Amino acid sequence: MTQSEQTSAKAEQKFHNYTSNSIPWYVRVLWLLFWAFVIYYAVTYFLPAVQKEMVSPP
Repeated sequence: MTQSEQTSAKAEQKFHNYTSNSIPWYVRVLWLLFWAFVIYYAVTYFLPAVQKEMVSPP
C-alpha cells in the first residue's frame, strides 16, 4: 500500500490555479436580443390579450 505525501498548503498552491471565465461579446449580444424580443412580444401580443381576457373572460 502506498503512503500519501504530506506536503504543505504553500507547496500545493502551485497546482491550483483558478481563473474566471469571461463571457464572449457575442453571447452578451444574443442575450440582449433575446430580452429585447421578450419585451417586444409582451407589449405587442401578451398585454393586449390579457386585457381582452380581463374584460370578457371565456
